[in-house]
Amino acid sequence: MRFTEINLFGVYVAPISLLMVAAWIVTIALRWIASRFGLLRYVWHPALFVLAVYIIVLSSSTLIIAN
Repeated sequence: MRFTEINLFGVYVAPISLLMVAAWIVTIALRWIASRFGLLRYVWHPALFVLAVYIIVLSSSTLIIAN
C-alpha cells in the first residue's frame, strides 16, 4: 500500500496523522482499562509507560497497514 494523502473534507492530510489519532484513541482505551484494574500502580513511571504503549500501538498499526 502506498501512503498517499487522504482527502478529508477538501483538506489533504498525511495518512500518518490519521494513524496517530487512531493510535491515541486506542491508547486512551487501554489506559482506561489499566487504571480500572489498578495495573498502573505497578509501573515505575506511568506517563512513560503510556507513551511507550502509544508508540507500540502506532508502530504496530503502521506496520499492519503497510502490508
